Formats: sequence, C-alpha cells, structure tokens
Amino acid sequence: MSGAVTVRRVRLHEWREVRDLRIEAVSDPAATIAFLSTREEELARDDAFWQRRAADASLSDQAAQFIAAAADRWVGTATVLLREPGTRNHLGHEITVPRADVVGVYLAPEHRGTGILPRLFDEIGTWVADRGIDALHLDVHAENVRAQTAYRKAGFVPTGVTFTSTIGPEIEMRRGLG
Repeated sequence: MSGAVTVRRVRLHEWREVRDLRIEAVSDPAATIAFLSTREEELARDDAFWQRRAADASLSDQAAQFIAAAADRWVGTATVLLREPGTRNHLGHEITVPRADVVGVYLAPEHRGTGILPRLFDEIGTWVADRGIDALHLDVHAENVRAQTAYRKAGFVPTGVTFTSTIGPEIEMRRGLG
C-alpha cells in the first residue's frame, strides 16, 4: 500500500486539509494519550487559525508539516519544530545545540504498519539535516505501546528522559540522522 503513497511538505493553500486531518487525528481512540488537544478544541478553531497553521507549516524555516497522501486522501502527518540554542524546550530545559522535535504524528488506522511512517520520518530527516541538525526527537506517552513500537521500527530509541505532561507520563525518543 505504501508504494502508491506520496510524502511531502504541506502547501500554503491546503489549510482545509490540514484542519480535516488534525480533527481526524484527535478523534482517534488513542488521542487522549497522543495529542495535547481534543476534538472539541480543534473543531472550535476558526478558519483564520487553520490558514495561519498551514502558512507556518508550509513556509516557516522553524517548523514544517509533512503529510502522506494515498491517491487524493491524506492518510498521515507529522510536524517538526526546530529549536535554537539559548531557547527552552517544553520542559523548561535550555537548548544548547540545534534540535528538531517531531510532534503531531498520526497515521490513519488502515495505513499503519505499511511503511508510511518511516517515510514521513525520512522526509522530515532530510529537511532537518539540510538545516544542520543530526537527530529527530519526539515524546510519547508511556502507555502508548502502539506508538512506541511504531517509533522503534522507524529507528527511534528511548533517550532515558522521562517526564509528566498534561496527558500523563511520557518518554523521550531519538532517531539519529545519517
């Protein structure tokens, strides 16, 4: 199934698709341990919010959203946020070297296990490496075994960093590039 899938960065005019896929993602049965927002919160956002989000995802040098599309349907997504030295991460720790954090990872259930997720991470990795960063980082809920397994298959390993977020206990994972 993954052979007929295109992986690419979001385009500026695709704000409706960005919105629809996000609403699909936060509607997933595992969403409460995967995302920091709810379906109701995402549905309440106006068109201007989604237009700004698509603009940032498609044009920013500090963030990029990538999607996987099967035919005309978006079936997966992941966003990467670049962190500069001297800034602080979501835990309040100072960033000392450039860092890439992957967030908002989602793959439609019927496409899980088909090889699409590693392709999303490969595309993100290329974008990040072009900016001089040598690894991808992400956080995953300690009880989200399905996601942890998928991330391990895509080359991520736990870093040993654990913390508690608004959705509960999480672990940090890292995938080196190159």
